[in-house]
Amino acid sequence: MSAVLPSRGATDNAWRELHEAATIPYKKGGSFAWHFARGKLGRDPVFRGLLERGLIDAQHRRVVDIGCGQGLFASLLASMSAMQKNGRWPASWSATPESADYTGIELMPKDVARAEASIGHLQPAPKLVCADMCSAELPDCDLVVILDVLHYVDLEAQQGVLTRVRDALRRGGNPQARLLLRVGDASSRRGFAISQWVDRTVTRIRGHKVSPTWGRPLAEWTALLDRLGFRVHSIPMSEGTPFANVLLVADLEERQAA
Repeated sequence: MSAVLPSRGATDNAWRELHEAATIPYKKGGSFAWHFARGKLGRDPVFRGLLERGLIDAQHRRVVDIGCGQGLFASLLASMSAMQKNGRWPASWSATPESADYTGIELMPKDVARAEASIGHLQPAPKLVCADMCSAELPDCDLVVILDVLHYVDLEAQQGVLTRVRDALRRGGNPQARLLLRVGDASSRRGFAISQWVDRTVTRIRGHKVSPTWGRPLAEWTALLDRLGFRVHSIPMSEGTPFANVLLVADLEERQAA
């Protein structure tokens, strides 16, 4: 994991190019899909943060994206691969997978349909599964990404999902297996309340029913992952927003990955 972040100015042009390449496919999915993709990738600090901190390793070839929405992360992975092959990858960014085997799991059929219409043509073809994360089959993998979705299920179900994620990563046998989990820190009451309000609003805009949510303080998230056999590092991930989001970088302990 990179200890020092590169100058933002040194990578701004590369990020703009990546943003354009990753969002163009969504024109196939219609106006909403395209505008949502551009806004999400452009305004959410997590995506650029993953790159600049070197959190996606070249060995993370088998990727599972839980709560994938319209599959934006799959398009981003493909665009990153193309930039590297074309020799346009910034030297300060770590290499990412040349050809990711992507599985996206999403509960909402409308989002899956937009994903299929927009990125179904990518090679290798992303596997898009319309299913509940609490029961969906998780393939053996190297990297699991869960951004802002675990709070939609209760505390017991959250632990169940994370247990199955650990088992899928363990089966994958990669000593660099990793979970990238972004959550809201419920101990930051104002930021957490704002993020929940925005989350409900966006859910309505996307045409979905608003469901109850269950949060935890950051210390509880960390303790839960520790009990499951992960070594956890937390990174604030709300830059430029009023939210209380935290990215948990959770690597399997060596005894678990062996």
